[in-house]
Amino acid sequence: MELNLRIWRQAGAADKGRLVAYRVDDASEDMSFLELLDVLNEKLILDGDEPVAFDHDCREGICGSCAMVINGEPHGPQKATTSCQLHLRHFRDGETITIEPFRAAAFPVIKDLVVDRGAFDRIIASGGYISAPTGAAPDAHATPVPKARSDRAFTAAACIGCGACVAACPNGSASLFLGAKITHLGELPQGQPERADRVVRMVATHDAEGFGGCTNVGACSSACPKEIPLDVISQLNRDYLAATTGNRQH
Repeated sequence: MELNLRIWRQAGAADKGRLVAYRVDDASEDMSFLELLDVLNEKLILDGDEPVAFDHDCREGICGSCAMVINGEPHGPQKATTSCQLHLRHFRDGETITIEPFRAAAFPVIKDLVVDRGAFDRIIASGGYISAPTGAAPDAHATPVPKARSDRAFTAAACIGCGACVAACPNGSASLFLGAKITHLGELPQGQPERADRVVRMVATHDAEGFGGCTNVGACSSACPKEIPLDVISQLNRDYLAATTGNRQH
């Protein structure tokens, strides 16, 4: 399988980037997309050239670090799939593939396809946690949770913080990520003590980091590899309104 690659190369945040053309002649349709980049980098290293920098860790769709835009779509054309889970069988022999980093003001480019997503960590640090009392572990049935609430909490907790929602949003908003974290904790009894303060702090950090506002385009949910539903943003808005008007929910 032969593929023509147009890859964004950028030495650093202060440098001007450009798309550079490469060709891989011996790709297999069974390769994952990151394995394709591995093969290309082996060739570049053997030729004495600088390999392409890209983020990766688990390569199982769990960690969310394989953030890249493939042919204009975050994580590529396959729905509910991270870049590391995308296989070359979804591309045509001889196809030209354009690979770029996630583009958002809050995600500055570090090098090539690697961006700094530390803004997400700072949002979580500002309120994405609960207070856990110390001592003996409570009985498993001590705090009953309705199944509908637990199901919704688990759905929201599937967010891996990859940033595809930000890359897909025309406003560069992280509202889907933020809504997932707010919903995940807000649906559980353990998340209630900090519920109001949490949403106020996390929204303030989101805005301070340079993310844009949500205008309900819906591109974020469509691009999400874990299919986080758009209604978590409604939960975010309800919690924020309640916290800032004194009508606190429980």
